[in-house]
Amino acid sequence: MERFHLHPTPLSGLTIIERTRLEDSRGYLSRFFCQQTMAALGMKPIQQINHTLTKKAGAVRGMHFQHPPAAEIKIVSCLRGRILDVAVDLRANSPTFLQCFSAELTAENQHSLFIPEGFAHGFQTLTEDCELLYLHSANYSPQHEAALNPLDPRLAISWPLPVTEISARDEAHPMLDSGFKGIKL
Repeated sequence: MERFHLHPTPLSGLTIIERTRLEDSRGYLSRFFCQQTMAALGMKPIQQINHTLTKKAGAVRGMHFQHPPAAEIKIVSCLRGRILDVAVDLRANSPTFLQCFSAELTAENQHSLFIPEGFAHGFQTLTEDCELLYLHSANYSPQHEAALNPLDPRLAISWPLPVTEISARDEAHPMLDSGFKGIKL
């Protein structure tokens, strides 16, 4: 039995991972991660796992990324609630530079988003009390961290709900200017 179905997106390397459930009267089991399968996508060894809770529907977090040499791959999964997960291609000279892709992640649909190096990531909660699990290929590195403003009109992210909450830090990230040429990996 295939434990994962991998669905490529229009942005090269960005992939929706659909986990298969094995169900019976007791409940279900689903494989959450398999290095052998994820290596085919380019996954490196996991260095860090983070768990978040966002309490209010409509809250936005993001759009975060790390510069090389601490650029990271992320696998993002929703354990409770529903989110719109968003990735933006920041790879210099990519044919999809600054293009966004979004997918709804829920506990029920068993989808995760595989986000390669060179992408910014953020999400909006569509329900209250959303819990997410992040697998990272690099440790958090404050000197390499950066972010885009999630409300930047140049990104044109279509948040489905009115933004009810955003951190002062995320809202203070600068808007893109014409000098931004992307990340060189």
